Amino acid sequence: MTFQWTAVATFLYGEIGVILVLCLPFISPLRWQKIFMIPLWSKMAVFWNKMFLTIIVLLIVLFLDAVREVRKYSAVHVNEKAANVNTNAFDHIQMKLFRSQRNLYLSGFSLFLWLVLRRTVTLLTQLAKGMASHAALETQVNDATEAAKKYMAENERLQEALSEKGSSKKKESAEATDEKLKKEVEHLKAELQTTSDALHKANNEVTAVKKQSEGLKREYDHLMKEYERLQGSLNEAEDKKDQ
Repeated sequence: MTFQWTAVATFLYGEIGVILVLCLPFISPLRWQKIFMIPLWSKMAVFWNKMFLTIIVLLIVLFLDAVREVRKYSAVHVNEKAANVNTNAFDHIQMKLFRSQRNLYLSGFSLFLWLVLRRTVTLLTQLAKGMASHAALETQVNDATEAAKKYMAENERLQEALSEKGSSKKKESAEATDEKLKKEVEHLKAELQTTSDALHKANNEVTAVKKQSEGLKREYDHLMKEYERLQGSLNEAEDKKDQ
């Protein structure tokens, strides 16, 4: 295996390892967000898009080169088989064809997993932001609820105090105070309703991101099964070649 295809194979195994680590269930998206916020990763994020596009271009070039080699040696393989040339030449062409097919699988899966890895990181970041927003909205709702309860308790105490006093002047003043408190309570209720609506919207967004993550996980499991099947086919081809 030449240097560039050894590098592609190593890159593919590294991608599989990283995706498996990102899919570990006991590491939450918030933990991953904290890891991504490390100063080292923050410095690398500046060059992330350029590095991503560069690797995409390199993998596409290698993939197209592998496709060309497969088509080339497939045609030669058919021609040599039809011409009934000697066994050594036929085996050499067959070996070249096998290597080109192996390189095609390596570059193709590396390109696909690179896109999957980018999407996985993006979904983890979005899910972490949604969870953080959800927690902040819950705290805000709890604070608004406590404040509303406090004002309502004060209003009840004022009403009890007013009921014990018979002075009309004091009653008028108490009614004004009571009206003011009612307005404040209504305002707090409106704020509580707005916060509850925002919390519901955030819950919907978190649910949507979780569904996307589950779909990506199912797609990744299907890809791993397909990769194992192709790896088994390659192993069988190598065994046949050795025989």
